[in-house]
Amino acid sequence: MKDLSRYRGIFPAFYACYDDAGAVSPARARALARYLLDAGVKGLYVGGSSGECIYQSVDERKATLQAVMDEVGGKLTIIAHVACNNTADSQTLAAHAQSLGVDAIAAIPPIYFKLPEHAIAKYWNDISAAAPDTDFIIYNIPQLAGVALTPALLREMKKNPRIIGVKNSSMSTYDISLFIKEGVMVMNGPDEQLAAGLLTGATGGIGGTYGAMPKLYIKLMELALAGQADEACALQAELCRIIEQLCSGRCNMYAMIKEVLRRQGGPDIGDARAPLTGMTEPDKAVAAGCAERIALAEAKYC
Repeated sequence: MKDLSRYRGIFPAFYACYDDAGAVSPARARALARYLLDAGVKGLYVGGSSGECIYQSVDERKATLQAVMDEVGGKLTIIAHVACNNTADSQTLAAHAQSLGVDAIAAIPPIYFKLPEHAIAKYWNDISAAAPDTDFIIYNIPQLAGVALTPALLREMKKNPRIIGVKNSSMSTYDISLFIKEGVMVMNGPDEQLAAGLLTGATGGIGGTYGAMPKLYIKLMELALAGQADEACALQAELCRIIEQLCSGRCNMYAMIKEVLRRQGGPDIGDARAPLTGMTEPDKAVAAGCAERIALAEAKYC
């Protein structure tokens, strides 16, 4: 039986790192990876939604993962999201990820066309076959992918011995219970329900706002694992209020988070890539308020 302890903990979803001209910056990716390592997280989830993956080329995604592995490979657990909207490119990224020694690869289902479950299973198994020595995590995010992971599809995927678990980003903790019942590890996706996910049995979390406030999420997991449910839920409520503030600007949330990071003294990793809306002048005041609120929460809870 596989030892999955390296997947237990807080995994920030790694942000896309651009230079001032908007090109992918390996140097800035290395700086962000080091910053998050120093914050005490368990691992990183690279190349997913927070990495703006659908707006990047295969070569850009390779460059980011290479930079992360160069900086923190062997120090953090690295999960590489490799899905593209065609099998061949996904296999290329899977093989590349394995060649770098990542701990696991992950993939959403194909988007746009609504495929039957047997076609989704083939897509995931074809990707997994390109990285035959690497763990595989199914990424369930039905609100964006347009298709949901079902227990029947999960049972089919479990025939692949590399399948170890699910990153569950559906907005229902009941799904976590269903997938655990099928005998796999589940990592919580929605940041707004990490406390509930952990109390339901998730082994940890992967989240898009973790990078802006990693210490708070680490503390939340400590509280949940210690059985301090009331304290964990109180901190979760504060995190939800901060998330609402991060989403309150004109710009995309990831552009807001990147500005918050700069205001916290973290690395400058650029702006969001079009068509995502980038930082505007009015948004900077919102970001300043977010950074202040995070600092106050850290002083209270950490």
